[in-house]
Amino acid sequence: MIRAGVIPAGSSRSTGAGTTEIRRPEIYNRRAAAVYLSKVDTLRTVILASASPRRRALLSSLGLNVCVVASRYEEVTPEPLPPRILAARHARGKALGAELDGAPGELFARGSPLVAADTVVDVDGTALGKPQDEAQGRAMLRTLSGREHQVHTAFFVRTPDGRTAEHTETTTVRFYELDDDEIEAYVATGDGADKAGGYGIQGVGAPLVERIDGDFYTVMGFPLGAFVRRLRGLGWTLRLHDAAKASLP
Repeated sequence: MIRAGVIPAGSSRSTGAGTTEIRRPEIYNRRAAAVYLSKVDTLRTVILASASPRRRALLSSLGLNVCVVASRYEEVTPEPLPPRILAARHARGKALGAELDGAPGELFARGSPLVAADTVVDVDGTALGKPQDEAQGRAMLRTLSGREHQVHTAFFVRTPDGRTAEHTETTTVRFYELDDDEIEAYVATGDGADKAGGYGIQGVGAPLVERIDGDFYTVMGFPLGAFVRRLRGLGWTLRLHDAAKASLP
């Protein structure tokens, strides 16, 4: 469900699970709203507040130019939160903590939006982040072996004029039963060291996964379909022939 409202710039609105909030400047009547929504521009460039090469590659696959900037946000929460809410908080924090001094000034002149995202693996309400070492990576894989878990990926978009949109997508993943040799072999590749839950669904991590229910790219780190469908609410569309020329490495 999408909530798009008439709210003052800088104000906030809480949303429940499974909802998307889009904030726009004040719209005073239906005619003005129609004019506002009719102004759809082609999005060519985004500023990504993330060091994840996968997110950069995924956004590039849409035919977008991606400018990466760092974020001062630290993924620390003073109290435990449900994993889905935690992902949304981290995505919002990364965006608000972005160090925009590292982005070329012409991107702001073009109105390029800032994008941030976060992925959390959810096992019965317990959040699994990135493993701190190989031992923790093995422990995570043993926890996930032979059962289902959920992957929540949240994204947050902010425009130069202050409009924002945020959304959280969830996919259910089931692992095969993994024996110790399989776990040891995968951990030794180092593939899961920088990933939530200690694994990646693509590449050498693919044989771990028996099936999924939901969006593949959510597990990979950025729900492309949900992102594209929320761009129009912020006044953008994509050039699909540009996306067709792009390919993931």
